[in-house]
Formats: sequence, structure tokens, C-alpha cells
Amino acid sequence: MRIPQLTGLLFLAWLSAAAGQTRREFLTPAEIEKIQDHQEIEKRVEIYLEAAALRLRAAQERITGKESEPGDPLEFFTVEDMLDGYYRIMRSVMLNLDGAAQKPGTDRGKMSKALKSLKSHTEKAEKELLVLKRLAEEKLLETVWNLVNRAIDIAKGAHAGAVEGLSRFTEPR
Repeated sequence: MRIPQLTGLLFLAWLSAAAGQTRREFLTPAEIEKIQDHQEIEKRVEIYLEAAALRLRAAQERITGKESEPGDPLEFFTVEDMLDGYYRIMRSVMLNLDGAAQKPGTDRGKMSKALKSLKSHTEKAEKELLVLKRLAEEKLLETVWNLVNRAIDIAKGAHAGAVEGLSRFTEPR
């Protein structure tokens, strides 16, 4: 089954937010290992989304002055690193979903579960990103503000793609 609209939405969202990448690794070694160990789409998406949520929480804590604990896997990441990491994680989620959607024989139930997770995550993330945007405005942090807006854009694109994908991959009852 060809899914041109889902693919198109995910690809357009990815392209619209593709500027400004950094080369620093955006996942921790433990996160990379978990992703490599889980090839099923719904598990990979879950791991990516946990990493994305962790970055939003940590960015919010740092911007409000809370320091990380020694040994924290994100200890040496700045607010900017975490927002860039969030963006790159969301882009990876979208690319993984796009690849799975195009692969013949993809399990519809697993795709549906992954898309539901993405939809839920983006709905929660929208609120957290708006808080981060407000904090960046209050603290006059232009770079952070720009990165938050980029994160908002990709989250909105991912949400739209998840909604569209769910209309195609939800198991019939």
C-alpha cells in the first residue's frame, strides 16, 4: 500500500525545519544502544520520544536555573543543545515512520501504536514548548527562542503527520 500523503507530510515537515543542524551527537550512548536493540517501529519511536521528552524537561529545568546532577547523561548539554537534540530526535522519528510506512508488509498495529505515541507526545510537548518559549522571551534569550520555535514547527508537523497516518494505519474493527 502506498502512503504518498503521509510520506509527503512527514517529508515536508522535515524539509521545512532542516536548517541549522549541529554535528554534536544528540543521543546518549545508552539511547543509541536501546534504539539499535529495538528494530520494531513502535519500540523505536517510544525510545526516541522518551529521549525527546527528557530533553524538554531538562531544557526547562536549566533555563530556570536548576543544574543537572553529576552523572546525569545530559550533564554537559546546554539548553540550546537540548532543543537542537529535541528537533533532531523528532526528525529521526519522522524518518523512521516514513521508512516503515513505505516498507512492504509493515505491521499496521505497530505503525498505529507508534503514530498514537507520536500524536500523544506532540500534544504534551506543545504545552512544554510554549512554556520554554515564554521563558526564553522573559530572559531575552534569542537563540533559545529561535530553537524553541523550530522545535514547535517540527512538533506541529509531526502531529499533523501522526493524525494523517492514523487515518491510514488504524486497525479496522
